[in-house]
Amino acid sequence: MDLGIAGKWALVCGASKGLGLGCAVALAREGAHVVMVARGAEALEAAAAALRADAALPAGTQVLTVAADITSVEGRARVFAQRADYDIVITNAGGPPPGDFRDWGRETWIKAVDANMLTPIELIKATVDGMVARGFGRIVNITSSAVKAPIDILGLSNGARSGLTGFIAGVARNPKLAAANVTVNNLLPGAFDTDRLRGTMEGASKKTGKPIEAIAEARRKAIPAQRFGEPGEFGSTCAFLCSRQASYITGQNVLIDGGAYPGTY
Repeated sequence: MDLGIAGKWALVCGASKGLGLGCAVALAREGAHVVMVARGAEALEAAAAALRADAALPAGTQVLTVAADITSVEGRARVFAQRADYDIVITNAGGPPPGDFRDWGRETWIKAVDANMLTPIELIKATVDGMVARGFGRIVNITSSAVKAPIDILGLSNGARSGLTGFIAGVARNPKLAAANVTVNNLLPGAFDTDRLRGTMEGASKKTGKPIEAIAEARRKAIPAQRFGEPGEFGSTCAFLCSRQASYITGQNVLIDGGAYPGTY
């Protein structure tokens, strides 16, 4: 299927590894020019070099990089100095640490909200009017399955990402956006084979004294698909939401978790 996004410009945050990289790869393989953003310059350049060498990349596809902290004003300024207008924006920031809510002070909460709620909103503000003017725009926010099924030790993530979800529910349904072929959706990952998942399981191992292999096996068995997701399949779902075929999908929370969420809605 031709997704109709060849030649479009995509901004992908947190693109040096994991789910962000999966999205960057999928979009670039469809011929979208990609600006990859991440804080770690070395890992980012390595990921970009591998993508440029990808045999599945259409000729002429550009892969650019900006090593910056997208959650900071300075970082966003560097990104928009590279390029001002984007047709596709994938917001993504590392989730805040797990823990006990009793231990979190105001500064910890502000940091979580700034990264996982306010930063995506700032990126939307900076790009959406240009999308409306051009008659095409796709914004996909990588949030978490915890938005639908909160995890007690991930209270910072539950709160900040739920705030973003509420904001998106309103802005995505603004007729000025939807009627101009500008869609805004959220992708909610469950357990994917990423550094984030491994870090969470390592923390559980230290807390319980159980081997990390046992924790991983128990986690896999709790998923109907009996496995963890792969970043590539997450990226493919993201690319579809950015396609011309997905122009009638907006304001949605797309759960991709191997069937782990037990609810009907």
